[in-house]
Amino acid sequence: MHPLLHAGFDRRFLWLLALPLVWLLFIERRPPKVSRPRHGGLLTGACLGLLIGLIIVAAYFLIGGDMIDREQIRAIASRSGFATPARFAMLGVYFCTVNALMEEYVWRWFVFRQWQTLTKGSFAGTLSIVLTAACFTIHHVVVLAAQFDPAVVWLGSAGVFTGGAVWSWCYLRFSSIWPGHISHAIVDVAVMTVGALILFG
Repeated sequence: MHPLLHAGFDRRFLWLLALPLVWLLFIERRPPKVSRPRHGGLLTGACLGLLIGLIIVAAYFLIGGDMIDREQIRAIASRSGFATPARFAMLGVYFCTVNALMEEYVWRWFVFRQWQTLTKGSFAGTLSIVLTAACFTIHHVVVLAAQFDPAVVWLGSAGVFTGGAVWSWCYLRFSSIWPGHISHAIVDVAVMTVGALILFG
């Protein structure tokens, strides 16, 4: 299988994508529908994405460059088949479009809503945001820990948690995955930009 397809459609994660739809159809017994953002949702998501993206790029130039082993990253990219600019660009397009949308579908539309159902009280929304962001972070830590040094894992995990919390808030505020998706996609552009600087800069 081509590395790009392997990265996006690994069988280990197919159940994660199928579970929300199965749950909706057979547990909640509701038909799927496409949500629409309320007024201002897309602009808010874009502004939040730009802010987080700028922080990521700034963090790389201020502290990340000294923490990252460039040769290690290049070796990982070579093993994965993304060591050339063209293939890395393909990976970037995938992450900024398909992967970002799938993660919003799974973590915000499904996981966040389930936490909303389970939590009660005046702080239920905040608690759901924190719990969803924590689950989102744990999911990414497994991937990060297998490839990077502990310092990078901690820094990356803090960023992932922040992003997860922001996108969960977007879903709570606008009842739609699209503001979070736009924000997520912009952040992924920043992440891939940093990746390109490491690999080819």
